[in-house]
Amino acid sequence: MNIEHAAINILKRGVELDTKKRYTEALVCYQEGLQILVDKMKGEPDESLRSYLRKKVEEYMNRAETIKKLVLQQKEAGQFHEQIHIENNSIGHSYKTLFGRFLDEDVQFVIVEDPYIRYHHQCQNFLKLSELLVRSCPNLSYIELVTSSDVKSANDQKNCFHILQNDLGRHKIKLTVKYSETLHDRQIILSSGWIIKIGRGLDYFKAPENKYCLGVFEMDLRPCLETTVDIVHSKNVRQIQS
Repeated sequence: MNIEHAAINILKRGVELDTKKRYTEALVCYQEGLQILVDKMKGEPDESLRSYLRKKVEEYMNRAETIKKLVLQQKEAGQFHEQIHIENNSIGHSYKTLFGRFLDEDVQFVIVEDPYIRYHHQCQNFLKLSELLVRSCPNLSYIELVTSSDVKSANDQKNCFHILQNDLGRHKIKLTVKYSETLHDRQIILSSGWIIKIGRGLDYFKAPENKYCLGVFEMDLRPCLETTVDIVHSKNVRQIQS
């Protein structure tokens, strides 16, 4: 497959997401596809092909700008809502793929509300999220986890959090863990205003079939349980942290 076809496939995926009103995902595809086309256009000696590529770039760039304005308008009006349905046994839904596009220099603190960060694999899920936050959010200084405890797992749970607190501290990030026995909702709140609500919380991956199968480490290759993800934006999020 040549570079031009690769770009067109990415842009077609953008159109598909655009049609489903998954605008922020569509924008990522448009930006990736456009960058490939622009690079191809710059090095293309054939004037007719360069003209064709220029036309395509303008077409998708205009649509990308329209979406940017639409997302901004919906955010300002407090009406932004993007929904993603993860089907049973589907792959390609790592935390980075699902909401990594919202993790950037604007994120200064993150609040994770999930009642089921208790057992080993659930603590590992939170660890994977923490690693992603450290890599993606250069200005992150505070993570708050609100979860519940379980008598059987309490010691292992606290040990996990203690180790992670020390490690995050080396990156100048403070981790605070709060416990609630009445918590039900599951959501990730970013200081930039984005709120990711995952029906199953962080624990929507199926257990790997064995220790050496694909998906043990690369979560985009791990089959998922069915769940729904709702992404909204609130201008009042910054008031949450005291």
